[in-house]
Amino acid sequence: MSKETEKPSFFEKLATVIVDKRNLIFFLYACTLIFCLFSRNWVSVCNDITEYLPESTETRQGLTLMEEEFTTFATARVMVSHVTYEIAADLAEQMEQIEGVASAAFGSGTTGGDSEDSDPETPEDIAAYFKGADALISVTFDGEEDDEISLAALSAIRELLEPYDYYIDSTVGSSQADSLANEMGIILAVAAVIIVLVLLLTSRSYAEIPVLLLTFIAAAVLNLGTNFIFGEISFVSNSVTVVLQLALAIDYAIIMLHRFLEEREHAGDREACIAAVSASIPSISASSLTTISGLAAMMFMQFRIGFDMGIVLIKAILFSMLSVFTLMPGLLMLFSKAMARTQHRSFIPRIDRWGRFAMRLRHVGVPLFAVAIAAGFLLSNRCPYVYGYSQIETARQNETQIAEEKVNETFGTQNVMALIVPKGDYASEKALLERLETYDQVDYAMGLSNVEVMDGYMLTDSLTPRQFAEATDLDYELVCLVYAAYAAEGEEYGRIVGGIDDYTVPLMDMFFFAYDKVEEGYVDLDEENQADLDDLYDQLSDAQAQLLGEHYTRMLISLDLPEEGEETFAFLQTIHREAERYYDADHVYLVGDSTSDYDLSVSFARDNIMISVLSVVFVIIVLLFTFQSVGLPILLILVIQGSIWINFSFPGVTREPIFFLSYLIVTSIQMGANIDYAIVISSWYNELKEKMSRREAIIQALDLSFPTVLTSGSILSAAGFLIGRITTEPAIVGIGECLCRGTLISMFLVMFILPQILYLGDKIVERTRFNIKVPEVSRSASGTVYVNGRVRGRVSGVVDAHIQGVIYGDVSGMLETGSYQTEEASNDNETENQ
Repeated sequence: MSKETEKPSFFEKLATVIVDKRNLIFFLYACTLIFCLFSRNWVSVCNDITEYLPESTETRQGLTLMEEEFTTFATARVMVSHVTYEIAADLAEQMEQIEGVASAAFGSGTTGGDSEDSDPETPEDIAAYFKGADALISVTFDGEEDDEISLAALSAIRELLEPYDYYIDSTVGSSQADSLANEMGIILAVAAVIIVLVLLLTSRSYAEIPVLLLTFIAAAVLNLGTNFIFGEISFVSNSVTVVLQLALAIDYAIIMLHRFLEEREHAGDREACIAAVSASIPSISASSLTTISGLAAMMFMQFRIGFDMGIVLIKAILFSMLSVFTLMPGLLMLFSKAMARTQHRSFIPRIDRWGRFAMRLRHVGVPLFAVAIAAGFLLSNRCPYVYGYSQIETARQNETQIAEEKVNETFGTQNVMALIVPKGDYASEKALLERLETYDQVDYAMGLSNVEVMDGYMLTDSLTPRQFAEATDLDYELVCLVYAAYAAEGEEYGRIVGGIDDYTVPLMDMFFFAYDKVEEGYVDLDEENQADLDDLYDQLSDAQAQLLGEHYTRMLISLDLPEEGEETFAFLQTIHREAERYYDADHVYLVGDSTSDYDLSVSFARDNIMISVLSVVFVIIVLLFTFQSVGLPILLILVIQGSIWINFSFPGVTREPIFFLSYLIVTSIQMGANIDYAIVISSWYNELKEKMSRREAIIQALDLSFPTVLTSGSILSAAGFLIGRITTEPAIVGIGECLCRGTLISMFLVMFILPQILYLGDKIVERTRFNIKVPEVSRSASGTVYVNGRVRGRVSGVVDAHIQGVIYGDVSGMLETGSYQTEEASNDNETENQ
């Protein structure tokens, strides 16, 4: 009997190597995973969302200047409850004695008492720091928020207040990354239980569960352990990537598993595994393109956190595929006997009745969906986006959030801005501060030019030698000598010759000059004067470090406005206009939470359009090549885009604020991931309608797709629900809530509306088809032939069908996909591998 054996394809060769070299692969994975368990600790996490603002924004430029030129000492608002005024004043004095605390202000003085020279306080003044039995102590530390001296001082304050009921509102010692890591540990633990329950429900044998879990865990550890290659990632990416990776990539492992089980029905474990891997690599790779396309759209955001999250999640998807293609085949071989022994009946019911119900309502469902899309589009455009955390409520709160809320409820919120302008023009600075304080929206405006030091003099007031001597209690002749030295150093010799009495120098400049001369030994002071000078020097040095840089000066403005809103954003422009009266507009920077929110709102307008357009375009391109039809991708996109609009119409109706980042991320993920559900149903329908009526084909397609949609959708929605309910981070909670709701909406639409649209729009799909010609290779074989794929040709008659099985006879035809080989060739391959 003549025979002609087909050469194995590239994917078959690759699959054979993967299956036969599985022990080596296990060893390589073990080594890599051990490395990743250590390298995951190398990842640097950024907690500051403003770091990802575009470099062109005012906030980013201003923050960079502040980091370069100024020292920002850490602060804390400490509220002590159920205390008397005297106890609070005493606690403030004790706090100020703690090493690392620069000041602890309670009332108008720094240590709790009213100063002798100050005017009597009104009840309104007292209510600003003492209400009922609640006292507010404002603490300033000697270091910045991450410095050890600040952390140690805060710890000492907590120890001091241990006997009292207290709340501390401060960024010192508050790490979003640490808090999120703990929360994500809880989320992962609960998610693992849910995943196991879902897999038990949808599996065909109990031994499938460890195969899938080991594959997921390996992919997750690989992704976490390689994040260090990016140098630094955001706290958002670091926290939600693992959960989203499991939810987004679970389909790949399930596809591989089901293909293996199908192949094993008519082949041995090794042959079934090789066939499953060779067939799954191209199909899973194609399926992943829609998810990757949605994530890639995020990378084009102007707000660079989109790039950060997009690239980390794309890497996660790639590692998930790698684990499925290389690790999972070995696990399938390892657990194959256990899978055969632990088979159980399917717990997923058939949904033929649901399919018939959907078909009966097709003339009602589609028009209602059209109305829902229009309403969703309009309502989603009314979605109340916010760009800061002040208006977002989370289901749970951490200790820092509880303290902040308690202090704000009792003593009000703070909205402090930093205005940065070129230094040197003290007169303009003083005039600007005076103008700003005339606005009702400004609580106070503080800068070097209006900081009172002594005897009513401001830091930048120009003093004569006599005024300086009187203010500092120094000898007048000694001060004249210092003034003369100052003039000589500045090469103002005319001042020395013409008389020094009328020579004026800014108090701050002269003080630091005089202090330097004392330190250099040119001036001798008694012990009391030296102590007073040192104290004053410490105060002025702190003020200078905070407010005066090498090229710029900083002013602090406290606004009596909410953090964000139209009125707040409009007043920011008013501050700019006032500053530009005295300074060049290109060198004026306003920095604060309100400015950050405004910049984010501007970038959102662009990013929203960019994400929506690119995610749709990328997915359509993938679908065009997948289905070779213009009409079908449009129908599928219509359903998923409709689910996105309906999803975000809920906040539009309830007027519940939603963080803008949640919208952008969920839009990308929902388009990229949920489209897979529609692809599964459409693929089955296109295949089945060639064998049966279109009505029966759509019903069967729903029944066959239901396990996949149920498994993937339930895990993704459960993951979103857990994120939304457990995390305390406002930027992330919205991602979870919207992802859960959006996935459930998508599942309903693809299982109810999509079948109706596919049925009614079938003519459009068929009329817009196009063919991409692929060269066909005619092959033939004789004898007992194992067939796996689509064959067109003659087998004792004409064949044009999907065939998986054994043919006894002659085969001569064109194999479009898949493979076939003779029994002798199969036996030869087995002998070679033994």
